[in-house]
Amino acid sequence: MGTLAEDRLAVIETLDRYAVALDTRDWSLLDRVFTPDATGDYGAYRCTSREKIHALVRSMLGGCGPTQHLLGVYRIEISGDEAASTCKVRAHHVGRGAEAQLEYECFGEYRDRLIRTPDGWRIRERAMQITHETGTRAILKPA
Repeated sequence: MGTLAEDRLAVIETLDRYAVALDTRDWSLLDRVFTPDATGDYGAYRCTSREKIHALVRSMLGGCGPTQHLLGVYRIEISGDEAASTCKVRAHHVGRGAEAQLEYECFGEYRDRLIRTPDGWRIRERAMQITHETGTRAILKPA
């Protein structure tokens, strides 16, 4: 177990790894973000495992153009081997091909519960709350 500051930084690195995975389309990085039994509540979409979260993300970003997921205003509470975090997210998406002129952007918040594993901090529960959207979700599609 690290110091509180080390644990806080490790939690932030886990949260940021999610954004990197999405923006680089490095889906294997998601294994270093979520526990195998992780749940995800993305509003209209609910996932009951890490694999289902992977599939959901790929179904929305696999055919999308460039994206940028910006995270910040991290609020983290750590208690032993468990953590609760909330952070702001601003996610910008651009279409691809014939839809390259289209964009979709959302503002919101991720609310996560994490656990310390032998391989580091991992998200066990994620809930995303979108507070504002612009553009069209039509550009979110599988490859």
